[in-house]
Amino acid sequence: DDAGVPDDAGVARDAGVPDDAGGVGAGESADAALATDGGAPDEMAADDSDDADESADDGEADERAAGDATDGGYLYTRELSDGELKRRWEKQLDALGSISVGFADEGRVINAAHLENTDAWICQRPDLAYGTQETVDGLAAAFRAVHAQFPDSAPARLSHIGAREGGYLRPHRSHQSGRDADIGFFYKGDRVPGGRARREKLIDPARNWALLRALVIDADVQVVLVDRGIQKVLRDWALAHGEDRAWVDRLFHGGAHALIQHARRHKDHFHVRFYAPRSQELGRRIQPLLALRPEHNVALHRVRSGQTLGHIARIYGTSVAVLMHVNHLKRTMIHVGQRITVPLHGPCTHCPLPPPVIAPPRPLPPDAPAAPADGASLDGGVARQSE
Repeated sequence: DDAGVPDDAGVARDAGVPDDAGGVGAGESADAALATDGGAPDEMAADDSDDADESADDGEADERAAGDATDGGYLYTRELSDGELKRRWEKQLDALGSISVGFADEGRVINAAHLENTDAWICQRPDLAYGTQETVDGLAAAFRAVHAQFPDSAPARLSHIGAREGGYLRPHRSHQSGRDADIGFFYKGDRVPGGRARREKLIDPARNWALLRALVIDADVQVVLVDRGIQKVLRDWALAHGEDRAWVDRLFHGGAHALIQHARRHKDHFHVRFYAPRSQELGRRIQPLLALRPEHNVALHRVRSGQTLGHIARIYGTSVAVLMHVNHLKRTMIHVGQRITVPLHGPCTHCPLPPPVIAPPRPLPPDAPAAPADGASLDGGVARQSE
């Protein structure tokens, strides 16, 4: 029950609170946002202003509208029958690998992989360097490619992927299901600027283009969000150094389907979202099995205007006391946009089920080596064909 808490106690009110619940405000700099988040001293904020979030959510919306897998089966987990999946879920969870549950802006991760520091990259927040295996592998491959091309370069700088179990990460709206990563730019002379410096004049176009190119070629990237001023510098560099114009235009000027998209407040970092098809598919398939493991059988509820803890408790058949304990709340007041973790006693009837994911062929440049024939195994067993 509500343990004597009145229905309107803790009511969620808009009261001028931005939807991202504490994210970068209209007048707040990226540096200030990172400082308040307790991060390492660096020019990057975690990322998402309202405008940037809308751009990020566009990519997720396309995902939610995706059609069914063309063969009617499981494209990326064919070796797992329903029975074997259930057995591993109950008895051998680690053997399933990383699992991306839900959406990038409403999800979590099970068995997250961790990106460790190397001479090719630095994780500025190691505690927030958890994601799907495909995300971690894609980042590592791209960073290694840049390091191989520029061995004397300072390491690439990763800001955030997500928390160990995913879920809401202030101030982001996304970064919840292990598929988003924020990467700092390479700068001339490896001098990271601060404040409101004109970064398009200070970035090193050679290394930043090498990073983008490697992400496109070596990973399954859904979208890269970055300010259009930075895009222009990198597009001009690519064309001036022999890249195929049609391919470059496809990446930058492909409209809603372009891999590289504009987002405000992304003048100091790349926001990269990966498809992570195997991890996403496992998330779809295990959703009906969540009740078999109570520690993972939770819903992530985003607070809406007018909702109270009591209202949320009644929706899910639990109590205010349980919600306060699980979410480490010291008071009943909640705010719009806040994410509340709700333990479930049975299958979730309120959890959105993503559609089957289909990672399209990578948009390879004309001079890229041919991909293996259809059905060959790449990236941990993901079958694909070249475009």
